[in-house]
Amino acid sequence: MVILNWNAAEDTASCLRSVQAWATTGVVGEPVIWVVDNGSRPPGIQALRAAFPGVRILPSPVNRGFAGGNNLGIEAALAGGADAVLLLNNDASLDASSVAAMLETLASDPGIGVVGPTIWHRGRCVSVGGRNIARHAATHLRPREPPTTAFDVDYVSGTAAVIKRQVFEAVGPLDEDYFFGGEMADLCERARLVGFRSVTDPRAQARHDLDRSLRDRQALHVYYSLRNRFLFVRKHRAGRRTWFYAGWTARAALTAVAALCRGNPGRARAAVLGALDGVRGRFGGRNERVRS
Repeated sequence: MVILNWNAAEDTASCLRSVQAWATTGVVGEPVIWVVDNGSRPPGIQALRAAFPGVRILPSPVNRGFAGGNNLGIEAALAGGADAVLLLNNDASLDASSVAAMLETLASDPGIGVVGPTIWHRGRCVSVGGRNIARHAATHLRPREPPTTAFDVDYVSGTAAVIKRQVFEAVGPLDEDYFFGGEMADLCERARLVGFRSVTDPRAQARHDLDRSLRDRQALHVYYSLRNRFLFVRKHRAGRRTWFYAGWTARAALTAVAALCRGNPGRARAAVLGALDGVRGRFGGRNERVRS
């Protein structure tokens, strides 16, 4: 499994403790864990090395984003012979029975390539999978009553996802041009094109602390969420590119106006930059551009 750390060693330590508890249940064994430190500020994750000597830590001297950081761990896991890779956010948690259910679903059909859980925050189901990011601004599916059996989705969230080895062998790693957001939608779309389904298993539940991530990365989230729609359209909906580009440019303008009306110029600027960079094809990591 792969856990990404970026300036949040305490969150990563909490996540690691929950993962190591799986072994005590007898439901699943203790996994091989790769923690990728994504260019964190000093002191980084030195304390994690001491507290979790069995965890394999991969340091990156720079922040490679969600896609690039996870790719380091994915590459290491596959080189070590893993048949499947579990991606887990360091501010999320899964219990052993959820992991066992996801692995069971993944193995039940050779056509299933990616499996995710339902995602919960403060006792409320906030997502049961994602839908096409070229068409929808609100992509997280949020039914009133979560389904009781596994079902297909357009994509599985990177918050927690089990991905079959054969998917990476067929379509390659996460696309690092996305940097932060949209890369799992892209991976699942590429997998779909070669015959792999993406599935949510409602027997599995992940708990995700959305408060911290939204607070820490609000402007970045707005920027990448908008900009990466243009990348997804460029790659997967090129035949209707003009129509989709116009729609997302209008969406960015509305987001900027609404943010200015609420006295949030940082959010407005992020929305405008997202559309400009998307149209011009400026992808990859742009954190400093958004923050400057």
